[in-house]
Amino acid sequence: MLATALLLLALARPASAAPDGASRRAQALKRLLEVFGIEDPPAPPAHVKQPPQYMVDLFNTVANADGVTKNPGVLEGNTVRSFLDKIHSEKMHFLFVLSSVAKNEKILTAELHLFRLWPRAGNGPTRHHFCQVSIYQVLDKTRLEAPEGQKLLATRLLALQGSGWEVFAITQAVRDWTQDESSNQGLLVLVQSLGGGPLDPPGVRFASSRDHHESKKPMLVLFTDDGRRGASLPSSAFPGASRALRSGLRSTRSLDRLQPCQRHPLSVDFEEIGWSGWIISPRGYNAYHCKGACPFPLGENMRPTNHATVQSIINALKLSEGVSSPCCVPDKLYSINLLYFDDDENVVLKQYDDMVAGSCGCH
Repeated sequence: MLATALLLLALARPASAAPDGASRRAQALKRLLEVFGIEDPPAPPAHVKQPPQYMVDLFNTVANADGVTKNPGVLEGNTVRSFLDKIHSEKMHFLFVLSSVAKNEKILTAELHLFRLWPRAGNGPTRHHFCQVSIYQVLDKTRLEAPEGQKLLATRLLALQGSGWEVFAITQAVRDWTQDESSNQGLLVLVQSLGGGPLDPPGVRFASSRDHHESKKPMLVLFTDDGRRGASLPSSAFPGASRALRSGLRSTRSLDRLQPCQRHPLSVDFEEIGWSGWIISPRGYNAYHCKGACPFPLGENMRPTNHATVQSIINALKLSEGVSSPCCVPDKLYSINLLYFDDDENVVLKQYDDMVAGSCGCH
């Protein structure tokens, strides 16, 4: 919350107000990027690009329109990354470039998503009702379909009739690729009869990245965790921040005495910050902030801790020198979710803890 408050303070202050105004604004933006775990803001996509519907649906399942988490525990880890095929070949050979996965991210689950097309009409009755779909890790792309050039990852029986998404777990292969990038030579998908031979007429077909609509293209989805918990930064990270905050507190102290501790709006607009080109959802969110007095005696409506109650009594009775009254601070924090394009134009869903003040209390 400190980073967000300081960002808005810096943005609201004209650059000409002080010699270091521009640098302070730049530093505030840099620190906000650190809160979101990003070194530099990604460049917006070169052309208008639609995010995969799966990622949009997942965001809507996890978060409300403002990005605030509404279903905690739905995500496995705190990051979901989607990758589209980079080969675009006619064969069922797919390659997903994983260079954007950070070294500190733990791969929890990796899934290959393939869209199954309705089968083409045959010339006569088929002898088969099921087929076998196998996913192979390519070990040697020069011998793509030879036994020594592939490693079986998953296999499944599918009825010949049907359409929709099929999801295959390939976690171990992706873990291998992230540890040794040169070992990533892609995936091979084979559709065979139950006896292992070709199907006649052809059986299950999957959409390719070459000839089919964006919404049906093959996709690799990674559920990862980067180990980040919370988003607090020390006030010492912002030179002059403590002085600015103290000045602001002095100017509002008389007003705070008249108002009890309560929650107030604090809007964060990604377009004003200059991030709307790469953030898909939300367009902004209400972080809220806590402001007001914690006078003696503290009522239950101020949600005081036992420590705050004791501190309030000591302060009121002047039993110890230098003891201030309790402070109005967030006592419940919610996470938010961002859906955005990364540097490689992959779509990422990321959850950030402790970003919205849910309620305020005297502590």
